[in-house]
Amino acid sequence: MQSNFFFPFTQPSLFILQINTWRLNERHYGGLQGLNKQETVDKHGKDQVLIWRRSYDIPPPECDESSEYYPGNDPRYANIAKEDIPKTESLKLTGERFMPVWENEISPAIKSGKKVIIAAHGNTLRALVKHLDNISEDEITGLNIPTGVPLVYEFDDDMNVVPNEDGIGPLQGVYLGDLDDVRARIEGVANQTK
Repeated sequence: MQSNFFFPFTQPSLFILQINTWRLNERHYGGLQGLNKQETVDKHGKDQVLIWRRSYDIPPPECDESSEYYPGNDPRYANIAKEDIPKTESLKLTGERFMPVWENEISPAIKSGKKVIIAAHGNTLRALVKHLDNISEDEITGLNIPTGVPLVYEFDDDMNVVPNEDGIGPLQGVYLGDLDDVRARIEGVANQTK
């Protein structure tokens, strides 16, 4: 699976440049891939599962390279160096995988005046907002990002976030839509891990 970031069109052009990269993919849960939440809790215990899911730097056990869930067995990863293919990831490792795309492609595009849309998964977005909003390792573990709700950031010329007064702390960007509904959706995400 590959996630995308887009450079939306501006008139008169109707062209939208779309860049696919595996670096925007969801965090790899290693040996937990393929298990539903209840199976994982039954096998490892609720406390351990919560540690793996919500800690910043403690990844689950690695998946074996013979596993159907090892990305190296997926032909879409054929051109990726084996040492870069994750066998498991923590949020910290997800950020380390993603940040080169931010630093080398997305940030320069924004700085050049392009408007960028990033379509990615929750943990990849959590890694990004940790960087953008300078969120601590402790605080990021409790941050929930609702699925499918656009989050908009503005930057100054030096790529510092311009805080939005309607940002839902600790985020300085602003969610689009009814903010009470957004807060309820954030709470819904938080309740998935209780």
